[in-house]
Amino acid sequence: MTEVICTCCPQGCHLQVDEENGYAVTGNGCKRGAVYGPQELQHPVRIVTSTVAIAHAAHPTLPVKTSAEVPKECMKDIVAALREAEVCSPVHMGDVVLANVCNTGVDVVATRSM
Repeated sequence: MTEVICTCCPQGCHLQVDEENGYAVTGNGCKRGAVYGPQELQHPVRIVTSTVAIAHAAHPTLPVKTSAEVPKECMKDIVAALREAEVCSPVHMGDVVLANVCNTGVDVVATRSM
C-alpha cells in the first residue's frame, strides 16, 4: 500500500493505493482521485510551466506551459530545451513556442501576449 497526496483539486486527499489489489484507491474525496492514484504510481504526468527568453519585448522572458501533460521523467529535458529557446516579439497567448517538445507529441505554448 502506497500513500499519495492527490493534486487534482484543493482538498489534497491522502490516497492509499493498493498495488497488490489492482491499484485500488481509498481515501479519495472525489472520483478524480480514483484515477490520479494509480496513474501517479504507474505513469506520472505533469504540466510544465516555465519561461523562455524573448527578444524585442517589454520583459526579458515570456511565460509558457505545455499544452498537455507530459511524462514526469521528461520534465528535466523539457526545461533544458526551454532554457535554450528564444522567441521574438510579437507573440500572442496560445502561440506555439516549441512544437513537439522533446518528442513528447506536446507543444509548448505562450501563456501571455507580448
